[in-house]
Amino acid sequence: MGRVGKMPVIIPQGVDVNIQDAGLLYKVSVKGPKGTLNGDFRKSVKIEKKENTLALIMTNEEKQTSALHGTYRVLLNNMVLGVTKGFAKTLTWEGVGYRMQAKGKGLNIQMGYSHDVEFPETPGIAFKVDNNVLTIEGADKQLVGQVAANIRAIRGPEPYKGKGIRYIDEVIQRKAGKAAK
Repeated sequence: MGRVGKMPVIIPQGVDVNIQDAGLLYKVSVKGPKGTLNGDFRKSVKIEKKENTLALIMTNEEKQTSALHGTYRVLLNNMVLGVTKGFAKTLTWEGVGYRMQAKGKGLNIQMGYSHDVEFPETPGIAFKVDNNVLTIEGADKQLVGQVAANIRAIRGPEPYKGKGIRYIDEVIQRKAGKAAK
């Protein structure tokens, strides 16, 4: 049994957790000030709500159950954190003529292609563009990370001049250019 799964998930004031038994799964709904998140969890790990905490208990000693024990605890904790504080990823870009503008709830991205890339609005995600910094915010940690990865994939950083879209804390390994004789 892992150490992560043994720790309880603390439910702060103003957050409502609802656990429903749905056959082979538990359907968990977490509602807070930043929205509502839903998740499905196998019954091999029992989820119990006690006052202001959630406890996860393994129903057997199988290897897969042990692996899911810690994973489910972290997923439930991320759901609780998401509806209270939210999650954010920050991207930046470099390059002459490279731009991003918020267009409605989506993005208009100009990254040196012959056309502008229109990134559609994503439910539960908010974009903030300031100079050449893009902040992606939302309650669902997985969705925020996936949207950030999709935007970065439009024009990933290249190793020679460092042009492209990258995470704000990402370090790009630079390569030396071709040496002249």
